[in-house]
Amino acid sequence: MKKLIVATGNPGKLNEIQEYLVGLDWQLELKPAELEIEETGTTFIENACLKASQVAQAVGEWAIADDSGLAVDALGGAPGLYSARYGKSDQDRIARLLTELGEQQNRKAQFICAIAIAGPDGVIALQAEGICPGEILDAPCGKGGFGYDPIFYVPQMQQTFAQMPPEVKQRISHRGRAMNQLLPQLRQLK
Repeated sequence: MKKLIVATGNPGKLNEIQEYLVGLDWQLELKPAELEIEETGTTFIENACLKASQVAQAVGEWAIADDSGLAVDALGGAPGLYSARYGKSDQDRIARLLTELGEQQNRKAQFICAIAIAGPDGVIALQAEGICPGEILDAPCGKGGFGYDPIFYVPQMQQTFAQMPPEVKQRISHRGRAMNQLLPQLRQLK
């Protein structure tokens, strides 16, 4: 079984990525806690590549990294790269976003996820970007998920991410779309 280091300290993200890799010959591990990677990229894909490359080089193993966020049209793409830092908690981030949107009629938004996989030498072997279009509701709806999920409504599903069963969200989400692009190639990596 091949080792794949997940460039995060978050065990929840490791579990989420593991769900996409069921049946593949990869054993996932979190990056070492002391290894901090500064996200200096100007796009999601740049940050994902930066994290994957630096973690792979530091540990001498294959590494996978993602960078994702919410881009709201009426806010010029904000919070974007700063989605996780838009407030101190999920509740703060949602409140800030809804306040900034105010009475804006254009509620179109998209979740974006970029994923990169680097070889032990730090060279990027694979990368993909997934986008899930949706809209921002006026108030949270649903109890599942995390982050902006309670206000991110997917018209084709007629639900927020927070209302969807996890397996549905996993299939149609931005992360799911990016992983689906990578899976056929990931099977071929040696």
